[in-house]
Amino acid sequence: MKSLKSFLLTTLAASACLLQAIPCTRVVYKGPNGTVITARSMDWRDEIPVNLWVFPRGMQRNGEVGEQSVTWTSKYGSVSASAWDIATTDGMNEEGLVANVLWLAESTYPAFDPKGATQGLSISAWAQYVLDNFATVNEAVMTLRQEKFVVVSDVIPGTDKFTTLHLSISDKTGDNAIFEYIDGKLTIHHDPSYTVMTNSPAFDQQLALNTYWQGIPGTVMLPGTNRAADRFVRASYYIDAIPQTDNTRNSLASVFSVIRNCSVPFGISSPSEPNISSTRWRSVSDQKNLTYYFETVNAPSAFWLDLKELDLSERGKVLKLQVEGNFNLAGRSNSQLVQKEPFRFMGLNQTN
Repeated sequence: MKSLKSFLLTTLAASACLLQAIPCTRVVYKGPNGTVITARSMDWRDEIPVNLWVFPRGMQRNGEVGEQSVTWTSKYGSVSASAWDIATTDGMNEEGLVANVLWLAESTYPAFDPKGATQGLSISAWAQYVLDNFATVNEAVMTLRQEKFVVVSDVIPGTDKFTTLHLSISDKTGDNAIFEYIDGKLTIHHDPSYTVMTNSPAFDQQLALNTYWQGIPGTVMLPGTNRAADRFVRASYYIDAIPQTDNTRNSLASVFSVIRNCSVPFGISSPSEPNISSTRWRSVSDQKNLTYYFETVNAPSAFWLDLKELDLSERGKVLKLQVEGNFNLAGRSNSQLVQKEPFRFMGLNQTN
């Protein structure tokens, strides 16, 4: 009785947080013979222009927060999904490392002084920094826990909504880590078993909620709402229930079905529940075969980029796959990439 009461109190607290959240889901599938696939859904109340970018090695980057911006040269080439062409939301690099950012209303970031001694990184480039610099989850964890810079956030352009995100990463070995800023402090959750992440509450509370549901057979009952906590439970159950196979066609079909099951039907919204937002796109990263799959509400079919066929060396060019407004994308789309100047990451007090 005491454990049930504790669970109900935690659920009520989580529900209060969810009223402020933007729902998204991320899940990692592990099959035999090195099969690892990471999928995510992007849910938002309004349209988010999205495009895919190819970034080669050797790119000069900076954190876009002024004189104290962290700087780096990309060690690894990647395919990235951009939001509004001002931020990287998802991507996979040539080593099979995948990064995804999801909304977390509870996030609070360290204070940043543009004239101080601590370097900063715009939150819009957080995922790209990881893709550019690390080959494995463990390498990223070991470096980022040193906190040589702070993540700096700001409002979403054209709105008064402050950007609050947490970051998940996975690699081709199946290792996983989640990075969150809670009360201004970096919290890192690192374990290969952390295969599912949604939005609120903070990740440790998501694990606690899921523990309760693990005692209830999924074939008997699963929570069916669009709330983040319910999507976490469904994704956790289904990603373990689907067949474990190294057949690429079958494993991809299974993972797509799981992330679609955790999506919100297009057109669904509720003024009284802003946490319920339509799924705008889904990405599925095959980390064994280095293929990045994508589908949006504007295209009737899934399409993909094969990283093995891209020039990601220092001699490679920045390329763009125009997704926004392109209704004819389907299948392998390497041939539709066009050379472009890289977009600039949205930074502190920066306007485009």
